[in-house]
Amino acid sequence: MAKTMIGTVSSDKADKTIIVTVHTRKTHPLYRKQYSVSKKFMAHDENNDAHIGDKVEIAETRPLSARKRFTLTRIVDKPALREDSLSVVKSDDSGLKPSKAKAPVVESEDKN
Repeated sequence: MAKTMIGTVSSDKADKTIIVTVHTRKTHPLYRKQYSVSKKFMAHDENNDAHIGDKVEIAETRPLSARKRFTLTRIVDKPALREDSLSVVKSDDSGLKPSKAKAPVVESEDKN
């Protein structure tokens, strides 16, 4: 059975490839303190379905390229708001005039 992991898509810029960040918790063998570790995996996304911020499941497969060893199995969760869906609101700065205040000029008197 193939090893599966759940992570968050951190990049979808390449064609049919996503980069998935997987966070895990580890325990130090001597001190027994838990700490978090994150690792990035390249995964094959045949239909370019996943986008940045999606929570996805990836499964281990044969080597597809030099660094790609996983395929996208399913999209677990999509965020409610995406960064690219937010509209930019332009403010009207025409009512404001930049101040061009100059420092006062002090004339010096000659004491000769």
